[in-house]
Amino acid sequence: MKNTSEVQEDTEQVVSENETATEVQEESPEATAGEETADEVPEGNEAAEEKTEEKAKPSFFGKKKKDKKDQQIEELTDRLKRSMAEFDNFRKRTEKEKSSMYIVGAKEIIENMLPVVDNFERGLAQAPEGDAFAEGMQMIYKQLMTTLEGLGVEVIEAVGKEFDPDFHNAVMHVEDEEASENIIVEEFQKGYTYKGVVVRHSMVKVAN
Repeated sequence: MKNTSEVQEDTEQVVSENETATEVQEESPEATAGEETADEVPEGNEAAEEKTEEKAKPSFFGKKKKDKKDQQIEELTDRLKRSMAEFDNFRKRTEKEKSSMYIVGAKEIIENMLPVVDNFERGLAQAPEGDAFAEGMQMIYKQLMTTLEGLGVEVIEAVGKEFDPDFHNAVMHVEDEEASENIIVEEFQKGYTYKGVVVRHSMVKVAN
């Protein structure tokens, strides 16, 4: 059995251990508070991140607005280019139509003048040589033909040329051993063009 001194020492040791446990428990709330504080730190970081995002938002939206303006500028530029192209096409088409109308009108006038030219040629062909009046008519005829040539009127070549339905009108075919096949051997009426457009086809005889 333990003596009195040993029992007393044991009792003091137990009391000391109890006091130590009590101090540990008292310190524990502070540690817990520390842990709670540590847990609250991320919440503070999230708030800071949200503030950072909010600050960043205006610049992001500003970039979107800038991109939208650039897109509007591109759309307006594209519309302008299309309008200019359409106007250029309209101008060219109008000029072509005007030119065509001018050619059609001039062609009609020249076509009406050709019978007069034909009669000039028939009369000069029957005029006697050395006649002063016939010589005067010959000069007027040359002046008329020079004027027509200056306007773009040209005589279609026929005799000795190969028959071309685009320029010649065959009213007669003949067997001619001296001429090659499909060659024009005689012209009954002259043909004319105006700026490359046929005003009247040549009336010709073609060898078979």
